[in-house]
Amino acid sequence: MDIQDHFREAGNPMFNDNALKLGVFGTNCSGACAITMAETTFEPTFDHNVKIARQLEAAGWECMVPIARWRGFGGPTNFNGVNMDTFTWAAALAAVTTKLQFFSTTHVPTLHPIVAAKMATTIDHISKGRFGLNLVTGWFTPEMEMFGRPMMEHDTRYDYADEWMDIISALWQRNGVNFEGNFLKVNDAFSEPKPYNKAGRPVLICAGASGKGLDFTAKHTDFSFGFMQDMEIGAAWVKKAKDLAFKEYKKKLGTFTACPVVVRETEKEAWDYYDYYVKQKGDWEACENIATVLQVQSQNHSAEMYQKFKERFIAGWGGYPLVGNPEQVADGLVKLKKTDVDGVLLTMVDYNEELPFFNERVMPLLKQAGLRR
Repeated sequence: MDIQDHFREAGNPMFNDNALKLGVFGTNCSGACAITMAETTFEPTFDHNVKIARQLEAAGWECMVPIARWRGFGGPTNFNGVNMDTFTWAAALAAVTTKLQFFSTTHVPTLHPIVAAKMATTIDHISKGRFGLNLVTGWFTPEMEMFGRPMMEHDTRYDYADEWMDIISALWQRNGVNFEGNFLKVNDAFSEPKPYNKAGRPVLICAGASGKGLDFTAKHTDFSFGFMQDMEIGAAWVKKAKDLAFKEYKKKLGTFTACPVVVRETEKEAWDYYDYYVKQKGDWEACENIATVLQVQSQNHSAEMYQKFKERFIAGWGGYPLVGNPEQVADGLVKLKKTDVDGVLLTMVDYNEELPFFNERVMPLLKQAGLRR
């Protein structure tokens, strides 16, 4: 029995029988994933997140994934500048729910693996196995510098994360761990309790997309998380990730993507709102700051390509937009599934206001299409 079978046997929602898993992304941060000044009732508070979680549970969604953020991106909104810690967020939400999977997104250079192992298994027990880690090596230089350390070179960050995972994986299995690497050292390390179920660890995901990042993801995690530019490129990424995991590590690797969704009664209403929150009310200054950090520069792209890049980021962190009436959005999700992706994190401007319509009108269509039970 492989580790995914253990998760499935334990009833973990990430390994249920739904052909396309569904979750939401970024509800612990101001603005969530929409870099906009559009009016919204959304707030990155615990009470607001509880309301979202309960709507998701009632409709049978699988998970919530937070964004690990330590400072905002400036602009009029200071996008993501108000944010809840992802570990305490997950622990609190796990305690007031019974079905949803919660992840803690962690920048591995900011947290010692002994501390991470203890925190993760504590939440794993609180949630009765509905917990996972989203592993991030750190990419926003001003955040890493807050911790008094320089940003490591890209591939070096994954070398560091590999040692981090070696330690935390050992601690989830046994006590008395000794480890000495190029970056990390532990002596006779102990961590109790151990993970909740027979899988021996929480569910793990990573968004590493480079050669080094994707290899790390294939080696250590259960799901590769990526953003699709279009269906063709998305299908190629899904195949590459799954083939790499099977060939190099003899394991199955799931895939998740993220999509901003705007669903309204009519196609016109949906696109009118999309244009409003993206083109009219977008925080273009904050988006430009993100583009600079990511080293996406206007001189390296045509004006049209650069504008499209920024629009995608304002809409929902660069995800593939799903915009239209219920039938069109459902059809978009059916087409996404044809890339062989296993799940989608949907992002919205105003989750609590928009979720009821999605759950009432789109979810039945997904069931009819065979994507949901």
